[in-house]
Amino acid sequence: MNVTLRELLPGDAAALLNLQDRLDGETSFMLLAPGERKSGISQVEEMIRGLHQAENSLILGAEADGELVGYLSVQGGSFSRNRHSAYIVTGILKQYQGRGIGSALFKEMDQWARDCGLVRLELTVMQHNEQAVALYKKQGFEIEGLKRKSLLVDGQWVDEYYMGKIYN
Repeated sequence: MNVTLRELLPGDAAALLNLQDRLDGETSFMLLAPGERKSGISQVEEMIRGLHQAENSLILGAEADGELVGYLSVQGGSFSRNRHSAYIVTGILKQYQGRGIGSALFKEMDQWARDCGLVRLELTVMQHNEQAVALYKKQGFEIEGLKRKSLLVDGQWVDEYYMGKIYN
């Protein structure tokens, strides 16, 4: 399997929206439930454009078999007091997990983050999502806290870890 990583551009909005819809449907680990995503292509184009224009934000895509199969977005702070920090969201289609795509996305993002001067990266992850927690720990993230009853998924309360990574 040949995987290509690249920064997504506004013209990738339809592919990203399709990927996000598929992720919402195949896993309960994403924030949105199936059918809950209300953004259209124009909103996704605008979101990508905004990330692309910000010096401390990025959205990477992973392409395999002629389609977008994963992404990682980095949303940097927009004020002087938090510009050094960024929040991460990532998703990879189930059939492509465990093949090194997540590690590759994080490696690419890591170099970019260092180059643009970010000091802190952060994310939240469902406590029982052991595969994702293992990936984030492997990438140097540490558990910084626990959000109890953070989400209600399929009628069950779910706790989330706060995880962070500091560049020295």
